[in-house]
Amino acid sequence: MAEIDRDALKLEMTGWRRDLHAHPEFGFEEKRTAAFVAAKLREFGLDDVAEGVGGTGVVGTLKRGSGNRAIALRADMDALRISEQSTLPYRSGNPGLMHACGHDGHTAMLLGAAKLLAGEGGFDGTVRFIFQPAEEWGKGALAMLDDGLMQRFPFDEIFGLHNVPGLPIGHFETRAGPVMSAEDIFEIVLSGLRGHAARPHSGQETLVAACALVTNLQTIVSRRLSPADISVVSVTELITDGTRNALPGLARILGDARSFRPEVSAEIERQMRIIAEGIAAAYNVTAEVNYTREFVPLRNDAELVDAAFAAARTVFEPGNIAVAREPRTASEDFARFLDHVPGCFVFLGNGEVSAPLHNSGYDFNDDGLLFGVDFHVAIARQRLGT
Repeated sequence: MAEIDRDALKLEMTGWRRDLHAHPEFGFEEKRTAAFVAAKLREFGLDDVAEGVGGTGVVGTLKRGSGNRAIALRADMDALRISEQSTLPYRSGNPGLMHACGHDGHTAMLLGAAKLLAGEGGFDGTVRFIFQPAEEWGKGALAMLDDGLMQRFPFDEIFGLHNVPGLPIGHFETRAGPVMSAEDIFEIVLSGLRGHAARPHSGQETLVAACALVTNLQTIVSRRLSPADISVVSVTELITDGTRNALPGLARILGDARSFRPEVSAEIERQMRIIAEGIAAAYNVTAEVNYTREFVPLRNDAELVDAAFAAARTVFEPGNIAVAREPRTASEDFARFLDHVPGCFVFLGNGEVSAPLHNSGYDFNDDGLLFGVDFHVAIARQRLGT
């Protein structure tokens, strides 16, 4: 097999990435993106390309040799409902949508790895290239699994990656055990009696109660959970039906909670209900708590973390490889795959001057593309050694 020109590959991937950036699509709406991915995989000569898995997901299969083991490499394809604030020539052409998390880069890197492995081989077994929809709202992995991913395209282990703003290009991090947190979503509705702003005693207004509740929710982490357990409770919205001269009779408090163990998640919910009921009683209103679990904790398999570090040593400079010091309190639905097979999720630098993820000025750094390709290829060849 002919060796692929790396400079040409980087130039090609940059073109793919910027095209995807200019055409962002929200979760389960990635029709153009999925068609683009499927066309490229067929162009590379993969053995099978399946579309529509879990809605808009794509799975490419590449087999070499006679090995009976299979691994999966996963990238996410969806964009966010954020309006891009940039003057880039390839800025989003879809109003209100942008690739503010680098999924355009993740997709381009996995496509590059598929092209290189299809062209050069170097492994014995099966590689599944999983292009997942709807990661941002935690539904895409479950949709693919519910659509028979493991039965239709079985694999023994799975690897994924994410770019990290602030981490220099060419740097690599991961860790064994907990890597990314669960995310729970909550809504607390306080109901009372709307009234005139000049006569607060004649109604059961909810705004003061809501303010007290927001303040007291902060004691869940600081006073009601063990300091040994990393957790976060964040109120992100307070909405009422009040106006300039009318006290509200309805207040909605929305937010999310992060944790790394199911027991902690359960205790956060329990304490939230206790606080909400107590505040409601004190202010003569009623409280309804709606609490749902959107993402589960992501825990890396220790053996596959060792394998990832071994592969990384063939790609990155020794001083640029590190054990992540602590878990990240962001969430990733890659964790759903780990309920079925062992896996490892790693982090690659997006540059020290990169805007933060989910920021309207963010852009994936194309200088990191080949590092992602090389890691994917190295782990595939290591785990499916000839």
